[in-house]
Amino acid sequence: MIPLQAELKNLLQLAYSAERAASFAYQGHAGAVKEPEDKKRIKEIEDDEWIHRADVLKIMQEYEIPISTWYEVKYFIIGKIICYSCYVIGWFMPMYFAGRLESGNVNEYFIMKDYFNQLNITKHDAILAEMGMKEKEHEVYFLSKIKTHKWLPFFEKVFSWGNNKSLNSIK
Repeated sequence: MIPLQAELKNLLQLAYSAERAASFAYQGHAGAVKEPEDKKRIKEIEDDEWIHRADVLKIMQEYEIPISTWYEVKYFIIGKIICYSCYVIGWFMPMYFAGRLESGNVNEYFIMKDYFNQLNITKHDAILAEMGMKEKEHEVYFLSKIKTHKWLPFFEKVFSWGNNKSLNSIK
């Protein structure tokens, strides 16, 4: 078996645990929004995150990469806190921070692909690119929900994501 870079192993472990946190967060997010179409779309995004988690696990198992107990506990807590906070902070901030998070997630999957490619491993290219593009789709959805909100210019300036700033270069 080809030894993988420590950074790649860590990214896979991180993605595996963070996808569960995102899924938990989207449970609260869907529960807190009022519009049935938003509830439906956010539930679809949650389902995508569970699928990503399963796909990442398959790759980890292929290379005998253990699940990180630390990441599992840390991101379980983060996901649950975000889940419950969605019910009290209104609709804008969950939409904003979900979009910002998804924007950064796009890069993670393409970075993983690059790490594999450095080892001449290309068999994961399609699934990693697909996951990256799905994250971009999520980013675009969340931005579409807030793009005209009066608070967006302030949040974009403070948190470096919004109509004019992305955390990835995928168009």
